[in-house]
Amino acid sequence: MEQLDVKFLDTIIKNAVEAVEASKTQIFDIREAARNEMENVRRDVERVKQEAADIIFYVDELAKRERRARIRLVEVHRNFQQHTEEDMKSAYQDAENFRVEMEVARERETNLRRQRDDLELRLRSLKNTVDKAEALTEQVGLALGFLGEQMGAALNHIESLQQRQLFGVKIIKAQEEERRRVARDIHDGPAQALANVVFRAEVCERLMDSDLARSKVELSDLREQVRAVLKDTRKMIFGLRPMTLDDLGLAPTIKRLLDVMRERTGVVGDLRISGQEQRFDSAIEIGLFRVVQETLTNVEKHAQASFVRVRIDFRQQAISLLIEDDGKGFDTSVSAGSDHFGLSGMKERIDLIGGEIKISSQLGKGTKVYIRVSLPERS
Repeated sequence: MEQLDVKFLDTIIKNAVEAVEASKTQIFDIREAARNEMENVRRDVERVKQEAADIIFYVDELAKRERRARIRLVEVHRNFQQHTEEDMKSAYQDAENFRVEMEVARERETNLRRQRDDLELRLRSLKNTVDKAEALTEQVGLALGFLGEQMGAALNHIESLQQRQLFGVKIIKAQEEERRRVARDIHDGPAQALANVVFRAEVCERLMDSDLARSKVELSDLREQVRAVLKDTRKMIFGLRPMTLDDLGLAPTIKRLLDVMRERTGVVGDLRISGQEQRFDSAIEIGLFRVVQETLTNVEKHAQASFVRVRIDFRQQAISLLIEDDGKGFDTSVSAGSDHFGLSGMKERIDLIGGEIKISSQLGKGTKVYIRVSLPERS
């Protein structure tokens, strides 16, 4: 029995390490995307600087020509008896043309300077994003070292079933706390920085004249690209640690899961609640949420379902959940050995919070997952 206990906790630790490893990989991807974008913006900065230098030289040349035209105009007016009316008209027209052309060139110079300043601001923002992502990668590496080494050594000191359960809950809390920290850091760093890049791109787009259509198209494409990165970042934040779980509780967070699944796959989700909705220990809320999340992932990947219903029953002494879908179902006797649906991980999570889980399914008749967790008495 003691050997089985150690193996059980080894499985939990491995899951925790794999989860943090996945977080590290996602942060690395964000860093590389920001770094690539930083290189693109750096090239844009150099290009705009060159264009600005060219237009400055052109404005200087126009200024010289405009001065010569004005001097010519003054001479013609001063010696009007020696010049024809056509000479006076031509001198005036030349001076006016140079003046208008110089004003247009100066306006273009001003726009290029503004565009250069905005690009340099974006470049600094992206540099800050890359630096924060690198710091996050290092911090996650430290967490991996802790989970991979220290937690393994601590397993040797567990002597009873009660200690094993308590320690398992601590492992889950440590894992979820790490996810919460990574989610907060990414939310405050890359997500906001990339949102700012989108805003700056839109500002640049509004400042452009019609003769910079190509640059406008490029910046528009850039904006859509960054929006896609921002969308992926927010999905990652929700996957790591949905903020609604802390702020609103289990039911609203599950409702959000169902809504996201419907938007992504078209599978209709229905959430029904009975009893008085309440908040309880965060370890229980986290455990239940992760199991529901895993169940809905299985529905999305394997069930080929069109409808899934989640029922939550709040009681004073217990909370129970029922997740059922109208998918193709599976043979539970076959999947019990292979566990390609992550069923053992779901059972381990529920066992660690003192609950029970039952999974029933038949080919062609969908799947039902029933969960029940007893709640401690409130003082």
